[in-house]
Amino acid sequence: MAQGDQINIIGKGITIRGSLTGGGDLVIEGKVEGQINLKNHLTIESSGTVEADIRADELTINGTASGNIDASTKVSVNASAKVNGDIKAHRVVIEDGAVFNGSIEMDVKLPDDI
Repeated sequence: MAQGDQINIIGKGITIRGSLTGGGDLVIEGKVEGQINLKNHLTIESSGTVEADIRADELTINGTASGNIDASTKVSVNASAKVNGDIKAHRVVIEDGAVFNGSIEMDVKLPDDI
C-alpha cells in the first residue's frame, strides 16, 4: 500500500443505512444497507453483512453480501462467504466452501486485431 493510503473500518456493532462513497480502502466488520461506491479495495470480513449494490475496484468477501456487485478488477469470494446477487468483474475467484447464488459476467478485453 502506498504511503498516505487510508484503511477505513466499519466496526462490529455498527449499522450504516444509505449511500457510502469514498476513495480509500474500506473494511466492513458491521452491517451496511443501501449502496456502496468505492474507488479502491472493499473487504467484507466474516462478521460483516452487506445488503447493498456494490461498485468497487476490488472486492474481497469473507462474510455475507446480498446485492449486485460490479468490480473493475477482481472479486474474491472466500470459503466463509455467503453471496446472493450477480457479479460483474474482470476476474472472479470463488473458493471451495463459499455459498454463491447469482450469475457471473466477466469482462474480457480482447485485442483490437481480433
